[in-house]
Amino acid sequence: MILLLTILTAIAVLILVVALVVYLVHIGNGLLAIGGFETSYLAKINFGVRAIEKETSALTPQVTQLNEGLTAVATGLRAIDQSLVSTIEAVSRQESYKP
Repeated sequence: MILLLTILTAIAVLILVVALVVYLVHIGNGLLAIGGFETSYLAKINFGVRAIEKETSALTPQVTQLNEGLTAVATGLRAIDQSLVSTIEAVSRQESYKP
């Protein structure tokens, strides 16, 4: 009886090991298809990202200039806002003042 259980256990372990090997081979093939060759998906994505990086590299100085200009505009708009607030307050005081 013990011999039979030992043999069944060994067969079960062997089946488990074979199943693991089969699935690991499938996983390895899947990963190889994703990133193992020059024509793989990962290589294509990498090529596309490099192309985007190259094409957009000229934007950096322009964006810096644009940010400086927008900062100046924001400062001017804050001054205009403050001036309008002062004007509205002055008009409100004039309307409420009745001699």
